[in-house]
Amino acid sequence: MSFAAQYQQKRLSAADAVRVVRDGDTIVVPTAVGEPPALLSALSDARRDFRDVQVSQILPVRKYGYFDPETAEHVRHTAYFFSGATRQGGSEGWIDFVPAYFSELPSLIRRAQTPSDVVFALASPMDEHGYFSLALAADYTMAAIERARAVVLEVNPNVPFAFGACHVHVSQVTALCESDDAIMEVGLPKIGPVQEAIGKYVAEMIPDGATLQIGYGGIPDAVVMQLTDKRDLGIHTEMIGDGILTLIEAGVITNRRKNLHPGKMLATFALGSNKLYRFMNRNLALEMHPVDYTNDPYIAGRNDNLHAINATMQIDFLGQCGSESLGFKPYSGTGGQADFVRAANRSNGGKSFIVLPSTAKDDTISRIVPTLSPGTHVTTSKNDINYVVTEYGVAQLRGKTAKQRCAALIAIAHPDFRSGLRDAARQMHLL
Repeated sequence: MSFAAQYQQKRLSAADAVRVVRDGDTIVVPTAVGEPPALLSALSDARRDFRDVQVSQILPVRKYGYFDPETAEHVRHTAYFFSGATRQGGSEGWIDFVPAYFSELPSLIRRAQTPSDVVFALASPMDEHGYFSLALAADYTMAAIERARAVVLEVNPNVPFAFGACHVHVSQVTALCESDDAIMEVGLPKIGPVQEAIGKYVAEMIPDGATLQIGYGGIPDAVVMQLTDKRDLGIHTEMIGDGILTLIEAGVITNRRKNLHPGKMLATFALGSNKLYRFMNRNLALEMHPVDYTNDPYIAGRNDNLHAINATMQIDFLGQCGSESLGFKPYSGTGGQADFVRAANRSNGGKSFIVLPSTAKDDTISRIVPTLSPGTHVTTSKNDINYVVTEYGVAQLRGKTAKQRCAALIAIAHPDFRSGLRDAARQMHLL
């Protein structure tokens, strides 16, 4: 049977395609804009027809009908990473979560330590060889496809066909539906003077020829905006966004000096504008790979001069970072921060930067604290931390004693809080 004939045989409406799901199944969905909106909307509409079905995903970008505590016994969400759509459910307890490094989610799925019965994913149109591209998020989804009983694709002509290890053959597909809605666009975060000041400190420490991993947020993007005078930067990251696209257009990113995949940018998911998605289409300079390749510290760390930039919400005197919860209440997730901190530590000439404003809540709370708030989920450990940057300067912690770390962090805290932090440090015998 020809590939086109197989395609037509498997083509269904979204409402019919979700009927491959059985009671008790776990549906794995790709990160962010890789989620298939028609399929998840159809699942939401039919949710009361199912029982004990869970949907596992990182960073949902739409609030679907199944995000509903009253129907959680039918279809419920399990978070690999929380977003605005799921945060309330996590705080209230009707959405559960899986603590895990982003890089290790594929192995957890392959080992059946976390389930994958069905995959729902957004895909590019099929090429002449029968392949679809999961360009917007290869992440853990490729591993989930290996384990799943059923693979259901939502085929959309607005999804780019990217190169790399992100392809699914029509013979692997159980059912497919079609949609032509625009891919959701996610703009650059707001950048203010605090973010600009932090970005300047970091940018000054990034040399020509460095390879970058850039997390999402105002501060990482503020760093990007101040790199336009650099030369021959490379990209090996988990997320490709519009900030990186800006540097490509400025001629700053060439990937020429990368020693791993020279001439190529690597990422595992995309989050940005339609301009970015168009840029990704059949672009030989970009490859999308599963997250156990892009984020594996041993692989990413083979890039010389790997510079990783990630944000946190709170850091204590020893350098422990709470980047994913507000006390015991989950806010986001582990994601790839620890993956790339470790990768940069392994890299010859590498640096990892944890960035944060010195205060929160209109300068009423210090983000540098003696100890993390009770119940805070530690994301980056004291043993992995290297550079910490606020708008007041840089603290280099790796290899330093506990007392040296404490003094360095207090020096970059907001001036209004330094006296109180010194008093706390003396009580803890750290000053």
